[in-house]
Amino acid sequence: MDTIRRALLGQIAKLTAGAALVPLSSVASAGMNDQPPRREGDPEKRYGMLIDLRACIGCQACTVSCHIENEAPLGSFRTIVSQYEVAHEGTGDVATFMLPRLCNHCDNPPCVPVCPVQATFQREDGIVVVNNEACVGCAYCVQACPYDARFINEQTQTADKCTFCAHRLDVGLLPACVESCVGGARIIGDLRDPNSQISRMIDEHRQELMVLKPEMGTAPHVFYLGMDERFVSRPDARPAIWDVRDQKGEEVGYEFGSH
Repeated sequence: MDTIRRALLGQIAKLTAGAALVPLSSVASAGMNDQPPRREGDPEKRYGMLIDLRACIGCQACTVSCHIENEAPLGSFRTIVSQYEVAHEGTGDVATFMLPRLCNHCDNPPCVPVCPVQATFQREDGIVVVNNEACVGCAYCVQACPYDARFINEQTQTADKCTFCAHRLDVGLLPACVESCVGGARIIGDLRDPNSQISRMIDEHRQELMVLKPEMGTAPHVFYLGMDERFVSRPDARPAIWDVRDQKGEEVGYEFGSH
């Protein structure tokens, strides 16, 4: 248990770099590349997730529940909460910033067109998934993802990632990470339903919402409320306090394992 706890909680690093603030509206019109036709899922829906960082306390309940629900190998994660110690440049005062990370289920996912067997594809409801029966484990999609959200599952030898717990959504349940979030920081829903909680929150906070790496043109559908603008791009950070290691004793790193 101590090993598992260290692997799940040891994500603390120190921030030193900045990035530009880009409003949500700037990614709304991002175009599609040459993607194969979408299949499966409800074409009437478009799922997205809003993460309210003002409510995230870094408890890692989402990380643990996802790990259990999806049976990911030790040291590999479909979602994590990176914890950063941020030093004020003027005063030197230190604060902690929490940043939940997962697949962004982009409208223009770069992981899809690079798959030589179309094992990675986008459902009609926008969720990006992997057909493990077709995947050959080439890891092209792992390298193509700008969010470090994919890994090769050492048990199945195929690509693995967050799926918004599509198997739960399809039967009317919430994803494990959403259901277990003690602060209610993760909100998932249908963006095409104007009455859904996520649609109402986007309307209310549109000018405050940010996405990760908007310059990549992927049109990510994980939105952050309360984001420090310096985290929009991958921060220049270094591990601190804990060395996080996998079962082989190799350092996992400060973001996703196996990256």
